[in-house]
Amino acid sequence: MLLQGLSAKSSSYALLPSAFGTFGVVWQRAEAAVKVHRIQLPNERTSVEELIQEVFAGAGQGLCPPVVELCERIQTFLEGEAVDFDLGIIALERCSDFQQRVLLAEREIPRGWVSTYGKIARHLGIPGGARAVGGALARNPFPIVIPCHRAIRSDGELGGYQGGREMKRALLELEGIEVSPAGRVLTDRVYY
Repeated sequence: MLLQGLSAKSSSYALLPSAFGTFGVVWQRAEAAVKVHRIQLPNERTSVEELIQEVFAGAGQGLCPPVVELCERIQTFLEGEAVDFDLGIIALERCSDFQQRVLLAEREIPRGWVSTYGKIARHLGIPGGARAVGGALARNPFPIVIPCHRAIRSDGELGGYQGGREMKRALLELEGIEVSPAGRVLTDRVYY
């Protein structure tokens, strides 16, 4: 087994090693279901466990079969394979209605394609809402499952990413999208 954990508390987390660093998956058991509340990307300055404790104080390491399966699927994705993630395991309902709309629109962008913050805003019926879309994606609690790395600036530049620009570049390149040394996305496969 690639993950190890202890018994679950109110909030539990699994650590997921990857070529990008250690990811964290924070989850809770709600009634009979398991819901993931956060996927924490690696950070050069702060450990994933510290970042998790800042938001989910007292969370302990723990695993359950649905979380193990999700972690394995994330690792498969990070190895460059196409993966379709089941949204039933994520606590999307914790996001505002607007953020849910943005995240679901982002999820529709196919692997190997990108879109711009402005195009996503127009698709959602919010002309001039590029900044609001960018803000909603910057706070995406479910990166990788909701592939917010596929959103770029209207000028073709990468834009921001919770895991940093280098991770965003690498994720896009794993999907076959070419990025110039200066950080400009070189594709005509733009969705919406």
